[in-house]
Amino acid sequence: MNKKAIIITGLGIIIGAIGGYLYYHYVGCLSGSCAITSKPLNSTLYGSLLGGLFFNLFTKKEKK
Repeated sequence: MNKKAIIITGLGIIIGAIGGYLYYHYVGCLSGSCAITSKPLNSTLYGSLLGGLFFNLFTKKEKK
């Protein structure tokens, strides 16, 4: 991976983490039985994973 791809993926991780926490804060799970949204750490980690994967789609692959 080149430097630009790392920056784009890192930005996606940060944006995804913020989005995951905001989802926990505003939507969340009141009963506590939801695996992802019952705790802020789970929601933030899941959001950062999805954000990193999504933003990684926009990086160019190196040709050999």
